[in-house]
Amino acid sequence: MKIGFCMLLWTTHVTEKHRKIFEALKATGYDGVEIPVFEGTPDDFARIGRLLDSIGLDRTAITVIPTEDKNPVGKDAAQRQAAVDYLKYCVDCTEALGAKQLAGPLHQTLGLFSGRGPTDQERARARSVHRKAGDYAQKHGVKIVLEAINRFECYFANTMHDLSAYLDQVDHPAVTGMYDTFHANIEETDPIAAIAKNKRHISYVHISENDRGVPGRGHVPLAATFKALKKIRYDGWMTIEAFGRGLPELAAATRVWRDFSEGPEAVYREGFKTIRNGWKKA
Repeated sequence: MKIGFCMLLWTTHVTEKHRKIFEALKATGYDGVEIPVFEGTPDDFARIGRLLDSIGLDRTAITVIPTEDKNPVGKDAAQRQAAVDYLKYCVDCTEALGAKQLAGPLHQTLGLFSGRGPTDQERARARSVHRKAGDYAQKHGVKIVLEAINRFECYFANTMHDLSAYLDQVDHPAVTGMYDTFHANIEETDPIAAIAKNKRHISYVHISENDRGVPGRGHVPLAATFKALKKIRYDGWMTIEAFGRGLPELAAATRVWRDFSEGPEAVYREGFKTIRNGWKKA
């Protein structure tokens, strides 16, 4: 098991100026960081990869479908082609970064709603997008990791059951799924049972508290989560995803209206101990 930390607590665009943060995370004990792929070129991400290599941090990548013109479930073929092209760009950046996976809610435009649940036609459109993007990712040694997120942020895949059923249909070796404790806390009737039931599609885990703050201070059942993950012999990343008010645009997008901690140090230091100690006890 590896412990990671998502850089979205500080920024949507990581550069060399974040070196001190990387060094602090390394000194705390983290194995790696999750790097957002929202802008920049593959060369930009290659520079970050070299910096992380010099510090001794591994890395994963994360993104979202940002705009309607790139919607994988859109009716217009141009939207779906733009989705494929966008995912290819993200894969290129991920490969340049030296990461092996690209995660996120990559099944629809984030925050876009149709006023109803997903249709069979939308699932078919998305399957085509993800199979094409999966073929490209596989050639570049990257896995696309889809995330089930809550009903207030998307409608395509809210529960692990929704996500797993869809991934069964996609049936691509380079397209898999992830479990996020924040979203599971909202959507799953039994967040712990959802782990065993959907283990075939859990290749990545986000540890995120119910308020998006410091892991261990809220009511997400982390001890039971660790036990359930150990029971299915999960041995991948457990990456902390937390948010703050440091960046107004990101705070607005993540609906962060108040401070959840004394500062970033409390999140990554206490969060690391919560995962390390909780995993040992599980």
